[in-house]
Formats: sequence, C-alpha cells, structure tokens
Amino acid sequence: MGYEELTIEGRNAVLEAYRAGKTIDKLYVLKGCQDGPVNSILREARKHDTIVSFVAKERLDQMSETGKHQGVVAHAAAYEYAEVEDILKRAEEKGEPPFLILLDNIEDPHNLGAIIRTANLAGAHGIIIPRRRAAGLTATVAKASAGALNYTLVAKVTNLGTTIESLKERGLWFVCADMDGTVMYDLDLKGPIGLVVGNEGEGVSRLVREKCDYIAAIPMKGDIDSLNASVAAGVLAYEIVRQRIC
Repeated sequence: MGYEELTIEGRNAVLEAYRAGKTIDKLYVLKGCQDGPVNSILREARKHDTIVSFVAKERLDQMSETGKHQGVVAHAAAYEYAEVEDILKRAEEKGEPPFLILLDNIEDPHNLGAIIRTANLAGAHGIIIPRRRAAGLTATVAKASAGALNYTLVAKVTNLGTTIESLKERGLWFVCADMDGTVMYDLDLKGPIGLVVGNEGEGVSRLVREKCDYIAAIPMKGDIDSLNASVAAGVLAYEIVRQRIC
C-alpha cells in the first residue's frame, strides 16, 4: 500500500465515497454553497463526524488536481482505520493481555507516525485516536512511521473518554503521562493496559485524565520540564515492556 493521501473531488465522487464506506478525514466545501447535492454531502459528513471547512474558491482551486472540484474536495485516509474490537482481537490471537496506546489530540503528523512506529516495536496491539482535533492517517504519518503503519492497527473513535470507560468494563486499566504524577517506576503497569499520551502543548485533557487509573511521571533531570509527545510515549511504552518481561 502506498503513502498517498487520497484527494477526492467533485460532488458525485465525494458522495459515492461516503456511501462506499470510505473514511473521509476532512471535507472542504465552497463557502456559501448550499444546494441540494452539497447538502446531501454535508448530511453524510455530519453522520460520519467528518471535519468540515467552508473555504473560498481560490483554496479549492489550489487543492484540486483536476480543476473540476464542483465546490467540494475531500481528503481521505491513505490507510483504512481498524475498529477497537479488532485491536482487542489481535491481543487475544497472540495470547497476550491487551496493550493499547490512546492519543489525546496528537496534532503533529510526525509525532503520530513516530508513535505508530514505537507502538509496533513495543508490541502494542493497536492505537486509538479521536476523530476531531487530531492528525489522521496521512502520507506524512505513513512516512514518519517508517513502514510500521502497514502492520499497526489504528482505530478512530468519537469520544476518547467514553472509549476508556467501555474498555474498563473489559478489564483494562489506564495510565496517562503527566509530570505531576507518580514516578513510573513505582507503578504496576502489568496486565491489560491502555497508555494515554496527551498532545504537544497541553498534555492529556482534564476529562480524559480523570478517567485514568494511574498518572505516570517520567523522571526529569535536565533544565526543561517536558518531552516531545512521541518520546514520552516511547519511554512509557518501554517501561510497560520492561515490566511485562521481568
């Protein structure tokens, strides 16, 4: 599978993509355009929780590869998303307690790609990302993952907090990264676990943090007080790996 982000142009093409079950990450619509076909597309977008931007014709012209966008351009994931159930099934097939990584609004595609690479190498069974305010599976993400996206399940959910609650009922425990937590070496991170990593600026959001069972702090010995999101994910993921094999 290639590393191309799919651009879909034209009203019929976008509508058919929705009806065929294609995951549309972002939809761009000509500002002020509200005719019948466009309204049908917007209904599908709301149904699938697609991020919609109303833009000027000049913006659509820049994005268009054919010059025949008809006021509508969509960006679809280059890779298909999995379901959360698929991730749990993979853990079951391997005979291992589930190890999931949940990303709370990671917006930098390079960070997302790096985390996917780390997740694969650390033996995580999959990654969960939110639908909104987060990077999707674009060409940049695929390249940054260095091929790991071909082997790593990524699920997209509407609400991360609700997903955590549902997974808790399935026996998972959750730990999130935060500098005000307990030093990670003092936590028991064995068993079925979900590691939650926050975004580049604000960290894990309050509502998601409140759903977690543990707050893990990475020891800091330098003059600054935070790590890049992908590095923090790697450090904590491998502490989980260390505890699993010891």
